[in-house]
Amino acid sequence: MSREAATRVKEVPHATREIPTDLNREGVSQITTALRQLLADSFALYLKTKNFHWHMTGQHFRDYHLLLDEHAEQIFAMTDDLAERARKIGGTTLRSISDISQHQRLKDNNEESVAPKEMLAELNADNQALTRYFRSTHETCDKYNDVATASLIEVWIDQTERRTWFLSEIVQGL
Repeated sequence: MSREAATRVKEVPHATREIPTDLNREGVSQITTALRQLLADSFALYLKTKNFHWHMTGQHFRDYHLLLDEHAEQIFAMTDDLAERARKIGGTTLRSISDISQHQRLKDNNEESVAPKEMLAELNADNQALTRYFRSTHETCDKYNDVATASLIEVWIDQTERRTWFLSEIVQGL
């Protein structure tokens, strides 16, 4: 195959790729950008939740350990749906740990030792922030009439608010 023909073959997939949705290109771009950030934040929150689950100490160890494991499972369950939703509408998604770190808004916690109350308070704040990010993305979905993504986000908002509620109740009692 000539070099010119090889170049044409390489260019064809990009040139002929169609968006598999009736959403316009600007909508797909804005929604998938927001989904990529949500996915990065979800992975960051998942790992922080597992970190605190693994490093929990204190008299309520068992209760907190089990609660954080439950929260982590719920957060991780969102990740595949977030990524696949972006792909369904023609966008791309995260590819690596470094890609996550470039898109996440939630801060990591690399401290060697964190007191249980501080762990729970930090997770509470992160879940509240994630709820705000979901609401913002929902507004973007509304702008472009993406009811399917908005519907998924509504479920995730409810789940995140429930985690926030549990964490808030515990922190207030400590």
